[in-house]
Amino acid sequence: MTNQLKTAAMLAALSGLLIAISYWIIGGTSGLIIGIGLAGVTNLLSWYQSDKIALAVYNAQPVSQGEAPGLYRMVQRLSDRANIPMPKVYIVPSQGANAFATGRDPEHAAVAVTEGILNILPDDELEGVIAHELTHIINRDTLTQAVAATVAGAISFLAQMVSYSLWFGGGSRDDNRGGNPLGVLLTVMLAPVAATIIQLAISRTREFSADAGSAKLTGNPRALARALQRLEASARQMPLNANPAYEPLLIINSISGQFMGNLFSSHPATEARVAALLKLEQKLPTKVY
Repeated sequence: MTNQLKTAAMLAALSGLLIAISYWIIGGTSGLIIGIGLAGVTNLLSWYQSDKIALAVYNAQPVSQGEAPGLYRMVQRLSDRANIPMPKVYIVPSQGANAFATGRDPEHAAVAVTEGILNILPDDELEGVIAHELTHIINRDTLTQAVAATVAGAISFLAQMVSYSLWFGGGSRDDNRGGNPLGVLLTVMLAPVAATIIQLAISRTREFSADAGSAKLTGNPRALARALQRLEASARQMPLNANPAYEPLLIINSISGQFMGNLFSSHPATEARVAALLKLEQKLPTKVY
């Protein structure tokens, strides 16, 4: 519940930031109305189109049971165990080893894995990864991340448009609000950074929960721990490149590096996730089939 409250607060902060930026940059009542409208549109877009957008970003291709029987059976078995409808299954044509889930709820969900992850993970570790993604679906994290990505993208887009207007002669202001050019400039520079930090913080709060859900679903926390270590090593050599706004959907950071520590990381440190999983191992049955 604590993580859910944190996530709700950070999503509210993102929408509030979008409204505040619009109010500050455009000014007065007009800016407030436009900001509320933008927040509403981006949230609706995320609700109805989140799965299609994420799958398109990674060029994920749908697969049938005949095309990937082992993967299909694994997703079906774990979905039955979790008591949720089986999500659609996709494969991303990339040798970068990664996976993600998307969709607004368990009835409209998809799980995607890369060709690379199928090549490097043994079945027990792949099962841990799939269970992790199914937990994201169960917890509605897929919708949360989609909303965060879309709102953060809208903030960056708005800031970019204002920066263009400043370069090419400035913009109009509402008649009941003056506006400080320096304040507008700072808003344009700092708002996207603040939005990104909030978005990534949302992602980090959900990963530990999904790891724990995977451990409970498979009864094998150590397999997921090994998978995370293997995936992190692989990502250093062959990252999965795509729109950075959708990086938090992935099970592991697709780009290596520790710029400014964890502030700009979409996931908790792999070492911390592994330690938490091994701690769970002491409390769970050895394996559930």
